[in-house]
Amino acid sequence: MLRLLTNWVRQIYDWVIGWAKSPYSTWALFVIAFAESSFFPVPPDVLLITLAVAIPARAFRYASVCTLGSILGGALGYLIGYQFYDILGAPIITLYAAQHHYEGLQELYQRYDAFAVAVAGITPIPYKIATITAGFFDINFPRFMLASIVSRSARFFLIGLLIRLFGPFIRSFIEKYFELLTVFLFLLLIAGFVILEWLL
Repeated sequence: MLRLLTNWVRQIYDWVIGWAKSPYSTWALFVIAFAESSFFPVPPDVLLITLAVAIPARAFRYASVCTLGSILGGALGYLIGYQFYDILGAPIITLYAAQHHYEGLQELYQRYDAFAVAVAGITPIPYKIATITAGFFDINFPRFMLASIVSRSARFFLIGLLIRLFGPFIRSFIEKYFELLTVFLFLLLIAGFVILEWLL
């Protein structure tokens, strides 16, 4: 099973690497970052890292595109929660098995306000859940946007900085320890939901 998983991820990794030479690579990064903040399951970090590792000189450019897409996508997630929760928000929340967290999320927002969004923006907690529920619980929108800007910028520009500084080393490290990194990324995804359970 693990071998199948790593082979599948390896194919995706090799395919995504090809985007670095494509004229549409930047758009692909923007679209994935935008979609992930409101409904898409795959985090944009994977594509950001792949593209930046392929061309370290563009690491900050890719980080900027990823940040912009994620922030705008977060605004869409907020709108879904605020205006279209029954039609769109509830099915998305159900898809990620977070529908039983209503009261806990509401208490979290009442206690920490938009800071809860900032935490989700940096940690493995699924950001889409934070954006949709922020809209649903009517968190102050300017504070929500500020928290999104700060947290998503910090996350993606840190990745860009590390790759800009250690690009060749990181690329060889990924190639050498790819299977271990695949397991780590999978565990990190699970950790996001575990953290959500622990907080609530």
